[in-house]
Amino acid sequence: MSKFISRRLERLVPYTPGEQPQDKKYIKLNTNESPFPPSDKAVSRAGEALTRLMLYPDPECTALNEKFAGVIGVEKDEVMAVNGSDEILNFAFSAFCGGEKTAVFPNITYGFYEVFADYNGVVYKKIPLGADFKINISDYFNANATVFIANPNAPTGIALTLGEIEEIVKNNPENVVLIDEAYIDFGGESAVSLIHKYDNLLVTQTFSKSRSAAGARLGFGIACKSLIADLNTVRFSTNPYNVNSVTMALGEGILDDGDYTRENCKKIIETRLFAENELKNLGFETTNSSANFIFARHKKIGGEKIYKKLKDKGILVRHFNGERIKDFNRITVGTKDEMTVLIEKLKEIIRVKSVSGTPWFTIIVSPAMERSLKWGLSFIIF
Repeated sequence: MSKFISRRLERLVPYTPGEQPQDKKYIKLNTNESPFPPSDKAVSRAGEALTRLMLYPDPECTALNEKFAGVIGVEKDEVMAVNGSDEILNFAFSAFCGGEKTAVFPNITYGFYEVFADYNGVVYKKIPLGADFKINISDYFNANATVFIANPNAPTGIALTLGEIEEIVKNNPENVVLIDEAYIDFGGESAVSLIHKYDNLLVTQTFSKSRSAAGARLGFGIACKSLIADLNTVRFSTNPYNVNSVTMALGEGILDDGDYTRENCKKIIETRLFAENELKNLGFETTNSSANFIFARHKKIGGEKIYKKLKDKGILVRHFNGERIKDFNRITVGTKDEMTVLIEKLKEIIRVKSVSGTPWFTIIVSPAMERSLKWGLSFIIF
């Protein structure tokens, strides 16, 4: 760090993204990407945009916003395309926090919330999850702060119901409630239907998970028109050309091929259930995930050791050092074949651990032999 960095940022601890090592080919189950590529239709649309790269992209993202709004059943002025859903989170901390307006979020959740709060100079409070890793919704009632909740939560994968989300929104009429729905398509209930009922609700979604476009960086904010206008004030004050032309075209192609996305989500959910069952048979405990990942710990082997052993065997998972979750690993759901390889490698790790803790032989001593041993006589090993 140089001597020139501002005091506001000199103590900032940056977010650590999931590792992307280049030393060899890995089975990547660590960053919750889709195991499936974008559809041919979407890739073709992106390719068409390459011939227009000499021009700036549409700063209003008009065509993409209109198409996305139509798909989710809202008006075009109630959505906002952004450079990945992380950008809308940053905009929200800037627009709806600061001064006396603090922020609250769970103490075990997406790590970027804390970083964005620090970056924007926002005072925040982290609310502990329950012993079962669930969010107690009453902890967020009348928060007198902007509320940030990932649903399903990360890294636990546990989802709140739509009714529970509504209770949080309803009990914070003077506070914006942001519901981060990065993983909503794998078993959760979206809160988008509530934006016409509550003017304090902001929903974020991403194309990085269910829509197979993590490399393109595309996300959306969904809210009433006045909240979207607030966020656009921030966007046009920082980077009005935040979504590039190729990503916009890809996004339109993805939305035009919704059947492909839905089929991939179905495959991921089925594979998650398969992998959870196999993990339990190997002595793992898992949370009730509604996401495209599994949060699991082994009953006898530490999480960091499993993470390192899997990496040595060419499989990446995500390990966290937090005290309550240090024995867990977050495992992205890959293809059925990838998850089968994972299970086989875990069997090797667990088998080696079991053998290393087992005696090489057993000494069986009869009562007569026991008397002989007391006198220092020889004995037989069976």
